[in-house]
Amino acid sequence: MRKDLIEILCCPICKGDLDLKVAKEESDEILEGEFYCKKCNKKYPIEDGIPNMLPY
Repeated sequence: MRKDLIEILCCPICKGDLDLKVAKEESDEILEGEFYCKKCNKKYPIEDGIPNMLPY
């Protein structure tokens, strides 16, 4: 996932802002990590550079 796309993402449940925790990155790509919504306390993993933003 490219870093420049982070600013356009929001929580799919409450539309709140997301915090990013990066576990692994390479150049301008985030490979592993997670997004966290402070408003509704949901976490969304990033695996192999792909964020999983499906609500569960």
